[in-house]
Amino acid sequence: MTPPPSPKPVGAGPLPPAEFLRWYGGWDPLDLTSVVEFLRGFDRPWWIVGGWALEAFTGIGRPHEDMDISIDAADAECLRRFLAERGWTTWNMDDGWLRPFDHRFREIRPTSNIWVRADARSPWILDVPLTPFRDGLWINKKLPGQAMRLEDATWTDGGLRYLQPEIVLFMKHAQVRGKDVHDAEQALPLLGPRRREWLRDAVSQVAPDHDWARSM
Repeated sequence: MTPPPSPKPVGAGPLPPAEFLRWYGGWDPLDLTSVVEFLRGFDRPWWIVGGWALEAFTGIGRPHEDMDISIDAADAECLRRFLAERGWTTWNMDDGWLRPFDHRFREIRPTSNIWVRADARSPWILDVPLTPFRDGLWINKKLPGQAMRLEDATWTDGGLRYLQPEIVLFMKHAQVRGKDVHDAEQALPLLGPRRREWLRDAVSQVAPDHDWARSM
């Protein structure tokens, strides 16, 4: 993750990458093979998001600086216990902090992230952006009025579940990092009319001046 989302107190700006590394440490993320083994025995649904999900859709490889999976926010405590029993520590990344997610700090927002590492001297290995569900339906956290079955929000390949590519692109639409631009250049031409229409409509609701809202 370059740079990872920077924890900051209210009113403070993001930490420069070098300062973030000094205070919080770096990343040595899992990959597609190791994340499956890492989560073996976790009996709640999980799915791959971000760059790995787009790579699975396009079939075009690129370097990865992180591994992102998502789970139902209501399963966060289940994941915490599952990992704690195996010696891993979990942390809550939110807009205002990066703090332990353990017996001291159980309450976390359903749209925040869980970061995982062995201990304070070890690198981060997994980022888990939580997804809110309502009445058993996946909720788009950038468009909370939009709900769908998890089976419709994701697709499967080789036994792994991935977030749909148009949804991944929507989640990345405001980002201008080089890897996000590259992902869009590779994935957009492969989207069919239905996926393009969904992406155009979703982006137009949050960023009507975005190119995708006009020309998708």
